Amino acid sequence: ENKTPEVTLDIVYSFLKKNRFAIVSRYKEDLISLISKEFENHEAYSIDINKLAKILIVKEKTYQFERKGGKVGIITAGSSDIPVAEEAKVIAESMGCQVLKSYDLGIAGIHRLFTPLSEMIKKGIQVIIVCAGMEGTLPGVVAALVDIPVIGVPISSGYGLGEKGIGALTTMLQSCSPGLLVVNIDNGFGAGASAALIANKIAK
Repeated sequence: ENKTPEVTLDIVYSFLKKNRFAIVSRYKEDLISLISKEFENHEAYSIDINKLAKILIVKEKTYQFERKGGKVGIITAGSSDIPVAEEAKVIAESMGCQVLKSYDLGIAGIHRLFTPLSEMIKKGIQVIIVCAGMEGTLPGVVAALVDIPVIGVPISSGYGLGEKGIGALTTMLQSCSPGLLVVNIDNGFGAGASAALIANKIAK
């Protein structure tokens, strides 16, 4: 987040040389301008920008992410949680997972949760990411309903006493539902990477 566009571009090229692709998360608009200008009409590289997640991928045009068999589910409590969920999705997919997602299933309308969750389980997901702001109840509820690992992501959308994700983080850490793991506030990148490692290991 605090790197200059020029430094970030140098890092992108070093990753392209080593790995054939590079992922940049939480970009700022001045970076997009520089990266787009550099790669938009490049002979060897293509650029894919997810504006909702503020994440971009630069890769060789012939490079494809290898599917490794893992299946990751992603659920959000509200629509304000979606950008972080999308960040997790991009990371999990780049690590070889198939991602099944369903958004806006919070406990204020808990009836919305059961059908999408059941369908994900039937399709064989090995781990599920649950993003929630405000009081952050949904991950604990989901963990009580399934027999697979749940990764809770507190979102900084809350306000008042537990504002900026503190209330959501506290709730998730205090949950008595077994099998709930918790990452830091808004850490979609970490949630996606952890979920992919778990799912791909199980899928082997």
